[in-house]
Amino acid sequence: MDETLDTLGRTIASALGPSVTGYAAAHRELSVTAQASEIKQVMRFLRDDPGCLFCCLIDITAIDWPSRDRRFDVVYHLLSPKHNTRIRVKIETDETTAVPSVIQIFPGADWYERETYDLYGVVFAGHPDMRRILTDYGFEGHPLRKDFPLTGFVEVRYDDELKRVVYEPVRLNQEFRNFDFLSPWEGTEYILPGDEKSSGKGS
Repeated sequence: MDETLDTLGRTIASALGPSVTGYAAAHRELSVTAQASEIKQVMRFLRDDPGCLFCCLIDITAIDWPSRDRRFDVVYHLLSPKHNTRIRVKIETDETTAVPSVIQIFPGADWYERETYDLYGVVFAGHPDMRRILTDYGFEGHPLRKDFPLTGFVEVRYDDELKRVVYEPVRLNQEFRNFDFLSPWEGTEYILPGDEKSSGKGS
């Protein structure tokens, strides 16, 4: 199976030239890395070429690597029902460079691109409706970025007196506890029943 995928990867890389920067076939999966500026050409080829026919767009998502200059991998998953094969396409981008939208090639990319924008902040150039889709329109930040605080910035609750939803700054009612992660019993000043057996003082 991996040999077949390796042959397919070589074919794709050969046909698309510099648009594809590499490929890897392992664990029954084919991954192709491409230039972000050429993603439309790559996706159109994968959809239309008789040896590919990846006509089903399964998902678009992103991976955040904050230490890199181009911190985001935008990842496309495609399925070819004709050849019973899946492929993963990856491109890299930064926080400010827009990625060409593939919505004209795969209309189903609409909500996937909006979700990736909402959760990671990746902008897709040419998308007809680049709005948030999961968080509120006034939401600050992008919650799946690695540098987004776990507590968020605001909390939402329904106010029974005002009869509406209100937004307030996050208020932690209990302080975080610090652990040394060495011993779950660290810091206890009392002796638990049975401790005398391990101390050698028991009879």
